[in-house]
Amino acid sequence: MQVKDTFFRIILLIAACFAPVLIIGSLLTLSSGFIPAFNETGLSFFWSATWDPQTREFGGVVFLVGTIATSVLALILSFPFSIAISIFTGEIIHGTRLASIIANLVEIISAIPSVVIGLWAIFVFIPIMQQLQILIGAIPYGTGFLTATIVLAFMIIPFSATLGREVITLVPTHIKEAAYAMGATRFEVIRYVILPYARSGIIGGFLISTARAFGETMAVTMLIGNVNHLPTHILSPTNTMASIIANEFAEATDNVYYAALIGIGLLLLISSIVLSYLARRIIKHFIL
Repeated sequence: MQVKDTFFRIILLIAACFAPVLIIGSLLTLSSGFIPAFNETGLSFFWSATWDPQTREFGGVVFLVGTIATSVLALILSFPFSIAISIFTGEIIHGTRLASIIANLVEIISAIPSVVIGLWAIFVFIPIMQQLQILIGAIPYGTGFLTATIVLAFMIIPFSATLGREVITLVPTHIKEAAYAMGATRFEVIRYVILPYARSGIIGGFLISTARAFGETMAVTMLIGNVNHLPTHILSPTNTMASIIANEFAEATDNVYYAALIGIGLLLLISSIVLSYLARRIIKHFIL
């Protein structure tokens, strides 16, 4: 038994060390690939808004801003729908056949490939956006920042809603029954008992959704417009870090151009790590 326990601990240790080793290895690999572009552009790569392979000017600010803006706005748009689905299926109709049906449908949506959602948006959602833009007197691009953000919000709702529902169902029954016994209404039980008890898990679900939104590629690439300029308004087309890599990586025959796209990948990885760290610090200090 002692030998088996020791062997099991070794296996767990190896598995635990694999994740940081993988991250460090990715950082080193991308950093070494980025060196030719860094030698060409210097530190201006991280604050320049110009991306022109013809003149060998490369800056990642446009894509960084586009990624952060679409992800944050998508999370804001998805939050009320995610929390409503979580509460409805995890508390109000919990244990019923309808709750099971809705939960299964939400999980099926999360399994749909992003390219399929992108195709659906091209044929269904973009024409709707074009009509709305015509009504308000805007240029009817159809694609753009708002279009990609709305579809991205739709894509991340299942992740946060499913995790939120699971956490809400784990709230101890006796705590809720005690609140009802004291005369609390269902709204008060949800507001003052269930949500405070489950908030760390709900926020954790949104952290996972943030990662999905930050790294989403195909659907965003198909809908955001792929223009290498900062958006001037919420309807204008722009670009993200994932979409610029998907669009131009196959065309990068020049060594510096290729290295610049690797630099965008490095910037995306660093941004994801920083965002995850900040979010966990916020939860640690203000939520838990």
